[in-house]
Amino acid sequence: MALNRRHLIASSAALAAVGLPSLAGAQVAFPNKPVKIVVPYPPGGSSDIIARAISQVLGESLGQPVVVDNRAGANGNLGAALVAQSPADGYTLLLCDVGALAISPSVYKLQFDPSKDLRGVTMLAYSPHMLAVHPSVKANTLQELVALSKTSDLNFAVTAMGSAPHVAGVAVERATGAKWTYVPYKGGSQAVADTVAGQTQVIMNGMLATLPHVQSGKLKVLGISKRTRMPLVGGVPTLAEQGVKDFESGTWQGVLVPKGTPPAVVARLNTELIKAIRNPEVRARPAGQGAEVHTMQPAEQDAFFERERQRWGQVVQAANIRLE
Repeated sequence: MALNRRHLIASSAALAAVGLPSLAGAQVAFPNKPVKIVVPYPPGGSSDIIARAISQVLGESLGQPVVVDNRAGANGNLGAALVAQSPADGYTLLLCDVGALAISPSVYKLQFDPSKDLRGVTMLAYSPHMLAVHPSVKANTLQELVALSKTSDLNFAVTAMGSAPHVAGVAVERATGAKWTYVPYKGGSQAVADTVAGQTQVIMNGMLATLPHVQSGKLKVLGISKRTRMPLVGGVPTLAEQGVKDFESGTWQGVLVPKGTPPAVVARLNTELIKAIRNPEVRARPAGQGAEVHTMQPAEQDAFFERERQRWGQVVQAANIRLE
């Protein structure tokens, strides 16, 4: 027999009186199961470092385990697609280089649209690119490297074709007249490792993953892709100082979720992620390697993404970069 509205209200009141969930408002609080952070690159790169730095603290504040899941491939696009196609419930997060993701629509034929299928939660950190070379390279400034590139064959290691370091390298190449050959890898850690080994001579990569090799003497840094010098390497001039006017690039680690994730869940994740990255112990590691904590509200991050998409899309179009 069907229950009418009066019976439903009475039943709900009776259940509430004995401390049981009511029929009218039985909603499960977020989160009530483990949360997964998808890092769409191999272990050891800037995004992976940030994800593993925050995962434990984030898990403690959410009251659920937080698992880091590396899903490398196609310059981060495979992992990004996985998240874009996941349920919009807040349990599957994408932690990636947001700038690189903004470049992808201009370079690749994607199975998803980042602007339509993903939405921002917060930015976490910014790490400027370092232009570095193997110590055997006979150049100590950008100008010397450009001159050398015109008389010697130089291989330029990039995390992937169409990645942020690749497009930044193209911008520097076009601005200075340099000539080098891009060698793609499946992630920043592999690109750095081969440059350290001397198999490639030049690299532009996020400071967070590159600085330790500069400090150990395994790489020689020639410039920083920031408008102002970095205190950790205060003696190293910016690329803007060396003739690439107003140039700035870098890796922007941020978190995104599938479009349609409830606003209350996005707000909770925003609060807890910002709290996690600002935890003194968590913050110390990336800060010690040149990454600046940089957080945003969801709407700010979405606006940033669209600006980066337009900015780098112009570079991609001018350089005629297109990949399948």
